[in-house]
Amino acid sequence: MKIRIFETKNFVRWAKKEKLSDATLRNAVNELEEGLIDADLGAGLIKKRVARRGQGKRGGHRVLLAFKDKDRSVFIFGFSKNDRENLDSEEKEMYKKIAKMYLEASMSALEKMCSKDQLVEVYHEKK
Repeated sequence: MKIRIFETKNFVRWAKKEKLSDATLRNAVNELEEGLIDADLGAGLIKKRVARRGQGKRGGHRVLLAFKDKDRSVFIFGFSKNDRENLDSEEKEMYKKIAKMYLEASMSALEKMCSKDQLVEVYHEKK
């Protein structure tokens, strides 16, 4: 995997609260790279099911991420299936705009966001 994986600060807080490990999120990105996409919402925004600790994916978590194959993934938002069923159309449009911004940004711009604590890089294979 030669992809760089980032998380927004809000996503980091949510994932910590839900006890989602970086390894679980890397596995979700691996699945995306293998073509296992739960929902392509457009503009590079992907909705992916992630298993709740000790349970399966069905009643687990849903994560939204900006995804560009073999380049970058930015986890933007997460929610538990128990907390809400889905996104409304207004939220979906907002997250599509956010995904587009992260996917169009240069890697140096993303690195600058990390240095300003706006993003956290959780995986980077240096080869």
